[in-house]
Amino acid sequence: MGKKQSKLDPQLLNDLMRRTNFDEKELKSWYKGFLKDCPSGYLTKEQFIEMYKKVFRQGDATKLAACVFRRFDVNQDGKIDFREFMCSLYVSTRGTMEQKLRWAFSIYDINGDGFITKQEMYRIVDALYKSAGDNPNTNPSLVSQWDELTPEERTLKVFRTFDTNRDGLLSLEEFLEGAKKDKTLALILENQAEQF
Repeated sequence: MGKKQSKLDPQLLNDLMRRTNFDEKELKSWYKGFLKDCPSGYLTKEQFIEMYKKVFRQGDATKLAACVFRRFDVNQDGKIDFREFMCSLYVSTRGTMEQKLRWAFSIYDINGDGFITKQEMYRIVDALYKSAGDNPNTNPSLVSQWDELTPEERTLKVFRTFDTNRDGLLSLEEFLEGAKKDKTLALILENQAEQF
């Protein structure tokens, strides 16, 4: 996006309307707010983390925000432009269940190799718990459906259910198939995508 523009570029507007199904009015409103919060036209990692801290006031959302930032920053240039922001926002808030699950998979797959390890899963699950604070019930939409399991127990449960070939890795296919078979876990993972 480069230098700050007060009006949304018509080509970008049309592209985003096709990619996201946000309408023109919504996109222009989001753009105005984006420029207000990010006069440079970009959202930095530090700004993103601060934004998450405001949303997750009960706990420490720093680790979670850093992991989610990586997913929003599609071109990996260390900042999020308006296109990246709106495309990720669309998937996480209005996407289909499968789109949300694919998006969540990409967050869990921290190193981007196409597989989720137990360590990667634990890192995100633990970050989700920490973002809820000492009392997960203070943010019930985040972890209340996770019953009384610890992050370690939750990670192991997902792997027991989803890792069909028992290789200690979750492929995208296993992740999606596991979610289809275990509707409770699918709902949790879909809701996580909305939290991200």
